[in-house]
Amino acid sequence: MSLVHRAVVLAAGRGTRMMPLTAKLPKPLIPVAGVPILERILRGLSAAGIDEAVIVTGYLGHLIEAYFGDGARVGMRLRYRVQDPPNGTAGAVLQVEDLCGDAPFLLHWGDILVSPENYPAILAAYHAHPAPPACVEGLNYMADPCGGAAVYREQGRIVRIVEKPAPGTSTTTWNNAGVLIIGPQSWPYLHRVTPSPRGELEFTDVLRMLIDGGEVIIGHELVGLWSDVGTPAIVDALHGDPRLTTCAPARRT
Repeated sequence: MSLVHRAVVLAAGRGTRMMPLTAKLPKPLIPVAGVPILERILRGLSAAGIDEAVIVTGYLGHLIEAYFGDGARVGMRLRYRVQDPPNGTAGAVLQVEDLCGDAPFLLHWGDILVSPENYPAILAAYHAHPAPPACVEGLNYMADPCGGAAVYREQGRIVRIVEKPAPGTSTTTWNNAGVLIIGPQSWPYLHRVTPSPRGELEFTDVLRMLIDGGEVIIGHELVGLWSDVGTPAIVDALHGDPRLTTCAPARRT
């Protein structure tokens, strides 16, 4: 099995719910307790052994590239792809197919913060399988996952995913956490995904297609902090969150 050493981080969104903070900054550069969201993500991945990342940018993406450059700041090699037009999360992943080849990679939403110990744990969950699964999907607890994607499992294997179910209708408390290990089996499904009712290519649809195609998707429960950093109020609340760890120094490459 190929070891996972590359990450793809989706950082193209406009961040309209984060206004006015995103008037002049892309959401991934909004500081949380003094450190930009994306810097916290990349430093955590670097500490877990990820040595290369591709950042998919969009809105004010030139500021992201100017801030991180070649990646020395966060201890890894960085490359960039621009998503234009912004056509959804699956559309963003398709931008990097030529850079990922047939190797597995860690996929991370660029506005999600998790406790750093989750990164080596989800990598270990992928590497523990003798037959590489198509995906190991990080899951976070939600009393009602109506704001995300409700995930249903049987004996650890994901059998159903419902994007933004109506409030009170879910019989699961697990949500797609936005941190996943993606195997090369996923590329044919990514190429077959069609626009959702919102007119976007949604990665949740790719996951459903993988399930319908008989591919193995394993659920991995995250621990500690999980936060969708989507509004200024959430940014303010995280400043005092004891689970928000101080960023470790970068490893030099």
